[in-house]
Amino acid sequence: MSTNDLRVRQLIMEEAARIILDEGVADYGLAKRKAAERLGAGQTRNLPRNAEIEEAVHARQRLFEDEASREELSRLRHAALQAMELLSPFDPRLVGPVLEGVVNGREELTLHLFADSVEEVIFYLEDREIRWRGDERRLRAGQQYVFYPVVAFSGPGADVEALVFPHKGIRQAPLSPVDGRPMRRAGIKEVRGLLEG
Repeated sequence: MSTNDLRVRQLIMEEAARIILDEGVADYGLAKRKAAERLGAGQTRNLPRNAEIEEAVHARQRLFEDEASREELSRLRHAALQAMELLSPFDPRLVGPVLEGVVNGREELTLHLFADSVEEVIFYLEDREIRWRGDERRLRAGQQYVFYPVVAFSGPGADVEALVFPHKGIRQAPLSPVDGRPMRRAGIKEVRGLLEG
């Protein structure tokens, strides 16, 4: 790889990190493509890996972190804890940017829930008069992709996107689209620890 190719790759990484943090784009692939287009390198095949983008996101966050972003992260983690306490019968786990400490302007939390069926979660929310909407997400599990039902609702302080897994899914997290390793998940106790630490 030439020095010029390395420089273009570095610029794409930095711009993709900026897009993720400043524009709230959650999809790393989309952020990379947007960055390449903006830098006039839309035809390049030399795009950085998702793990490199994530490193750039964390580096940029550290560089520009201020009291406001620390307060926003704390607020979102408190909102996550409230949502998790609400959904405690489903052994909730926090995943994604809020767990990883990334503040990207999105008022959104992602939880993994564990239940016999998505209907169990839906009835639970309806019993509490919480309006919800359904969707599904495709995640990698081993060598294949699996679709999981999503129940989304406006939670206390943030929107909540809750993916519903079967009970046995608690033992094996789906693979992260960033680095291909099992997603990091945090239960109520760990999220409380993040807020106290």
